[in-house]
Amino acid sequence: MSDQNNPFMKPTRRQALGLMALGASGLVLSGMPGMGKALAAQPKTIKGQLTVGFSQEPTVFNPHMPHIEVDEGIHFSIFDTLFSVDPEGKFVAALAAEVPTVENGGISADGLSWKAKLRDDVKWHDGKPFTAEDVKFTIDLLVDPNFRSWRKTGHELVRDLTVVSATEITWRMEKPFAPYPSILASTFITPKHILGAEADKNTAAFNNAPVGTGPFKWSERVAGDHILLEANADYFGDGPYVEKLIYKYVPDLNVMYTQFKTGDIDVVGLQWITPDHYDEAKALEGKAVDVVPGSTIESFTFNMERPQFKDPAVREALYHAIDKQSIIDALYYGLPAPTESYVPQQSFYFNPDLPKHEYDIEKAKKLLDDAGWAAGADGIRAKDGVKLSFTCSTTAGNHIREQVQQYMQQSFKDLGVEMTISNLPPAVMWGDYWMLSKFDTVIVGLDFLTGSDPDTSDFFRSNSSPAKGGAGQNTWQFANTEVDDLLTKGGEIFVPEDRKAVYLKIQEIMRKELPFLPLFQYATVRGHKKEVENVIPNVNVRIDTWNVATWRWA
Repeated sequence: MSDQNNPFMKPTRRQALGLMALGASGLVLSGMPGMGKALAAQPKTIKGQLTVGFSQEPTVFNPHMPHIEVDEGIHFSIFDTLFSVDPEGKFVAALAAEVPTVENGGISADGLSWKAKLRDDVKWHDGKPFTAEDVKFTIDLLVDPNFRSWRKTGHELVRDLTVVSATEITWRMEKPFAPYPSILASTFITPKHILGAEADKNTAAFNNAPVGTGPFKWSERVAGDHILLEANADYFGDGPYVEKLIYKYVPDLNVMYTQFKTGDIDVVGLQWITPDHYDEAKALEGKAVDVVPGSTIESFTFNMERPQFKDPAVREALYHAIDKQSIIDALYYGLPAPTESYVPQQSFYFNPDLPKHEYDIEKAKKLLDDAGWAAGADGIRAKDGVKLSFTCSTTAGNHIREQVQQYMQQSFKDLGVEMTISNLPPAVMWGDYWMLSKFDTVIVGLDFLTGSDPDTSDFFRSNSSPAKGGAGQNTWQFANTEVDDLLTKGGEIFVPEDRKAVYLKIQEIMRKELPFLPLFQYATVRGHKKEVENVIPNVNVRIDTWNVATWRWA
């Protein structure tokens, strides 16, 4: 793929600076991201309904509680951020009247003092006005020790958060933190007058009937089937253009493709069209089908607190026992790119010099032999009373991943390792089972970066494991003091060329430690009816519906 068409191409110094990036993109647009000139020039006509297919079921509707990508499909529909990020990586004003920059006085030159000016024409879905009190409430909530926050990184550095007026809020940072603009761009604002009135935010009624400022209002949820949203006719931004938005849950990817082919689904969302259907799909009449490079990395992930995975020789041996290229060629039709890193290969921060994976069963056996893992009478290796036996889980109904599991299961058996397949419905799989590290191993696709920013504190910092009481997504319970120190250092550097060395080193450590085995970087097959306009990929967000407000029928 060429850099010309790649949103991860090397940024300019101004774009890549955590704070100064805002200066390059702090334009105040009258509409929301994804607004095309042709769409903006037309009068707003709200008509019809759109059905979006998801293979995983959204279950977390409070955007500040631990959640996965599919939940954000709903969050983008119901809520707004202060500013968002477009496909080119530029920040665009949303609830903020303008993107804070050094040039406009929103950020001090040292990056410590912040001032956000807000729109005065925004209302919550219940008609109450949106104000700076809601922004303060949201940031305070994220660091509330009594709340099950999904992210404290960055917000925990905010001090002296002050509501100056209904349309202005100020704060200072305890220290400069380069990733904070990208974090704010993915922080949805929630209503103080509703959620703030709840005694326990973790069990609030709001969590099952969310109220936002976004283009669509919550209507109903039929668990296991669909979520229905209705147009917010008073939306301040561009759109919405459809009366009803339906998120349909179809766990079997073959069934979801069939429903797209027959027209029951208008847009195929997460996890899109599987590669085995690509040749047929691209020839379907009336359908727009494209291969889109993604920032998601597929991996075989370990729970590092399981005794059999504490030995690095085990993790390395299992990696040697996986024939990545054959899996990609045979099951994914050669579309994804094999990788050794969690960073997308087009990123400025990608480390191309990591050791290349080598499929070698004999080397894997020798590693285990040398480490003292000996086969027992049943053929399964063991050491100090611990057997090399574990379960592997992923989303039930993902037929390609299930084939990958079967392939790995046989390879590991030849190695003297017993892997039992134990797949679960998405709502169970990606709930507490995943977030609270109740698994042994998992096959999972993750977007590790926040937009194009390389910070991965939520994933790799020792105190970011929910199973250990932390806020974050360190579900493999990885702990490494050197990585902790490097993450701290990287967050304090604003020049990308200087910052890059830190993240190259982190990738080197992760490749050596292997808390997860990187398999490939996604190349996804996306599809929608040709009559549906403005469905635009954006690798700087975690879900397709980042600009769903502007989707419309031609």
